[in-house]
Amino acid sequence: MSIPVVDPARYDQQLAAKRERITGQFERFSPPALEVFASPPSHYRQRCEFRLWHEGDDLYYAMFEVDPDDPKHKRVIRLDEYPVASQRINQLMPRLREALLESDVLRRRLFQVEFLTTLSGEALVTLIYHRPLDEAWEEEARRLQQRLDIRIIGRLRKQRLVLECDHVWERLEVEGRTFHYQQVENSFTQPNAEISRTMLTWARDVTRGSQDSDLVELYCGNGNFTVALAENFRRVLATEISRTSVASARENLAANGIDNAVVARMSAEEFATALKGEKGGRRVEEMALEQYDFSTVLVDPPRAGLDEASCRQLSEYSRVVYISCNPDTLERNLETLCRTHRIARFALFDQFPWTHHCECGVLLERRHA
Repeated sequence: MSIPVVDPARYDQQLAAKRERITGQFERFSPPALEVFASPPSHYRQRCEFRLWHEGDDLYYAMFEVDPDDPKHKRVIRLDEYPVASQRINQLMPRLREALLESDVLRRRLFQVEFLTTLSGEALVTLIYHRPLDEAWEEEARRLQQRLDIRIIGRLRKQRLVLECDHVWERLEVEGRTFHYQQVENSFTQPNAEISRTMLTWARDVTRGSQDSDLVELYCGNGNFTVALAENFRRVLATEISRTSVASARENLAANGIDNAVVARMSAEEFATALKGEKGGRRVEEMALEQYDFSTVLVDPPRAGLDEASCRQLSEYSRVVYISCNPDTLERNLETLCRTHRIARFALFDQFPWTHHCECGVLLERRHA
């Protein structure tokens, strides 16, 4: 990996380069003008992980960078601060290191530190070890929690010690509404909270006027979009395979007082077969699919994108909202989807400044015969 070099004075330049690349890559699909949404140029990631590097009596945060002169060799890069990470993480980094240097119990065989923070300053820190954690560790870790005003989890391969709780609560202001999201340690959450707010605003905008029909959401994660889009539809059925994410999504629906959305634990492929009537069982019966009128599907797949069968399934909906973290697989999927649909809205969200990664949003509407 290459460690991002943050230079706020050059931010507009790097974003313009992404705009040009994405515009060129998707030109043949004749999309409308690309909507470009900027990130804060620094301190935008609410979660980060670092190796903890020990050198004699010293220890420090580290990342690894491939040596351009010897690609098989990785260089250890010391990090005393990390401009990519949130202000809260940067405040905690030196204070946590100082506390670890003072405690043999906390530092012994510690090899990784993970930070999960929120815009309001909540912080969960996971300390990952190569040794079992005992009462002495727990006692010192509890003191550290108080000293730094954080929550701590201790982990090793077969042990997970949660001192207080395993999550933080993110609060996102979107169009005058505050949405509450439980974000659980070691599960997927949107890393760039400000861009997450922008994406939710955009998704709400492109799905407005759908109150008489229903939304199906595939790969819903912790309900990030489900929560924000529920009021745009009569009902929402969201699916997700991860047990932890499903539990969080249900918790988030309850926390936001949403009663017209249901989260089902099943893969996108299972849902497709259930929708065709080819899959039965109690779970499918409880979903009562015959009662829904799905006009819109929202899909936010992993980097690998969708397979051909899933693309054909999406083609059956009037509207497709496709959130993509990988323009290359999005491009491949649009080869199929644009046979039946046209691109009505096209957005670039700069979720990961100073890297080549781009997050895109596409609204597809069925072509009229």
